[in-house]
Amino acid sequence: MEFNLVTYLQSCTMILQANKDLNYLNFIYYSHIPTALVSFLFGFFIFFHSRRNRASQLFFLISVLFSFWSLFDIFLWTSVDSRATIFFWSIINLTENLVTVLTAYFAFVFIEKKDISFKVKILFSSLFLPYVVLLPTAFNIAGFNTVSCEAEQGVMVNYFYVLEILFFTVTLAYLIKKVVQVKRGNREQIVLFSIGILLFLVSFSGVNIAGSLAAIVNPENPDNWKILQYGLFGMPVFTGFLAYLIVRYEAFNIKLLAAQALVVALVALIASQFFFIQNTTNKVLTGLTLVASAFFGWILINSVRKEIVRKDQLQKISNSLAMANERLKELDNTKSEFISIASHQLRTPLTAIKGYLSLVLEGSYGPVSAEVHDVLEKINAANGNLIKLVEDLLNVSRIETGRVQYRFEPVRLETLVKDVTDMFLPLAKDHGLELDIHLPRKPLSELNLDAARIREAVANLIDNAIKYTQKGGVTVSVESNSSVARVIVSDTGIGIREDERENLFRKFVRSEESTKVSVAGTGLGLYVGKNFVEAHGGRIWAESDGFKKGSRFIIELPFRNPKLVNDRAMR
Repeated sequence: MEFNLVTYLQSCTMILQANKDLNYLNFIYYSHIPTALVSFLFGFFIFFHSRRNRASQLFFLISVLFSFWSLFDIFLWTSVDSRATIFFWSIINLTENLVTVLTAYFAFVFIEKKDISFKVKILFSSLFLPYVVLLPTAFNIAGFNTVSCEAEQGVMVNYFYVLEILFFTVTLAYLIKKVVQVKRGNREQIVLFSIGILLFLVSFSGVNIAGSLAAIVNPENPDNWKILQYGLFGMPVFTGFLAYLIVRYEAFNIKLLAAQALVVALVALIASQFFFIQNTTNKVLTGLTLVASAFFGWILINSVRKEIVRKDQLQKISNSLAMANERLKELDNTKSEFISIASHQLRTPLTAIKGYLSLVLEGSYGPVSAEVHDVLEKINAANGNLIKLVEDLLNVSRIETGRVQYRFEPVRLETLVKDVTDMFLPLAKDHGLELDIHLPRKPLSELNLDAARIREAVANLIDNAIKYTQKGGVTVSVESNSSVARVIVSDTGIGIREDERENLFRKFVRSEESTKVSVAGTGLGLYVGKNFVEAHGGRIWAESDGFKKGSRFIIELPFRNPKLVNDRAMR
C-alpha cells in the first residue's frame, strides 16, 4: 500500500513504528484497556445491584463514557488514517467534559442522597449547547497536522478548558465544604469519597490540561501527551475507594463482600500481564494462574457469602429478640403500673375494713358473742394478709419504676429490732414457739437508716421464720464489728435446700417445701427486703445446714452508707 495524505500517512506510520520500537504502545494498551475494563465492570456491577439508585445510574454512565474516552484515545495513538484521527479528536474533548460534569453531579447525589434541581440541570445542559452545535465545524477542528499526526484544534478548545476547569473547581469547592461541615456521623464516608473523587479528577482532567498546556508551550515535543497515560490510573483508584465504601458502609445500598473485591482485583491484575508478556511460555503460565485464581476465588467468595448469610440471619434473630425484649419491658412496665393503680385502689377499702373490725372487736358497737368474736378475728387476720399483699405489690411497683423514696435518719438498730420482735411475740406464742432476742451488751453506734424500710425487712424475716417453723423456736440477734451491724434471724424450721437458696430473693419465688408448710405467701417479701437493704449499701443472704435443719437469714448494714455522700447530707 502506498502512502497518501488521507488513509495511510507516512508520518503517522513512522510515529507508530517508533512507539512500537520503544514498547510505548504496550504501555498505552496497559493504561487504557485494564482501567477502562475495571471501570466499566465495576460501574455495571453497581448499576446491576442498584439500578434505581440515581447515584449508581450516574456512576455507570461515567464508567461508560470513560471507557469510550479510553477507546477513542487508543485510536488517536494507533491510527494512521487522518479521517479517523480528526473524527475521534473532534468528540474526545466533549466526552471528557461530560465525564467531568457527571462526576460533579455524581458527587452531589451521592452525598446529599437526592437529585439536583431541574433548573441546575438546564444550566449545565446549556453550557454544553455551544460545544454540541459547533462540534462538526472548523471552530472545533481546524485541520490536520501531517507532521505530528494530530488534529489542529479550533477556538472551541479554549471553551473546553474553561468548562473543565469550571466543573473541577465547583466539585472541589463543594467537597471541601461538605468535609468541613460534617462533624460526625458519616464524616469518614464523605472524606474517603471526596479523596477518591479528587484523585480521579486531578489524574484524569488535570493531566489532560497539563498535556494541552505543554503542547501549547512546546508544540514540537513528542512527549507532551505521554503524561496522559499515567492519569488514567486514577479511575481504578477511585473505584477502589468506592469498593471500600460499599464493603464498609454499604454505599449505594449494596452489600459487597471484601473477598469479592479482592478476588476481582487480583484476577484483573493477573489478566493485565498479557499486555506486555512476549514469551509464549510465560503467557501459558500466566493463563493457568489466571484460571486457578478465578476458580479458587470463586470458591472463597461462595464460602464467605454463606457465612455472611448466616451472620445476617443471626442479626435478624438478634434484632427480633431485641424488639421482643423491648415489648416485654413495655408490658412489664404496663403490668407494674396496673399493679400500682390496683393496689392503691384496694388499700383504701381494706384499711376501712380493718378499722371497722377493730371497733367491733373492741365493743364500740356493743357486746359481741364469743362465737362471733372468733369469726371476726379470722376475718381480721385474712384482711391483714390482704393488706400485707397489697403493700408488697405496691413496694414492688415502686422499686421497678424507681419511685421508692427513702428518708434516712440516725437510728438505734437494736431498739428497732427489739420493737419489731416484741410485735411478733403473740404470733409466736399462738404457734407454740419460743421467740428469743439477743442484743449486744454495749450499745451500737447509730446508723443512718430509713427506719420504716428496715423495720419492714426485719419483720418479714421474723414472720417467715415463725410461719415455716413447726416446733422449736426463732432467735433474733444483733451483732456488729468495726464496720457493719448484722441482724440474724435463726429458726429450727424446714431449712433450705442448696439448689433453692439462690432464687429465694427473686420475685414470686418460694421454695418447694415452704408451699407444703404454708399456702399463704407470694414470694415478694424477700425480694422487697433485699432491695430495701441494698439501698442502704448493705446485703442480705440466707444460710442453712440443709433440709429440716433450720435456716438463718442475715441482714448486714454498714455504719457508713457508701451510697450516700456523707452522714451530714442524710441528716
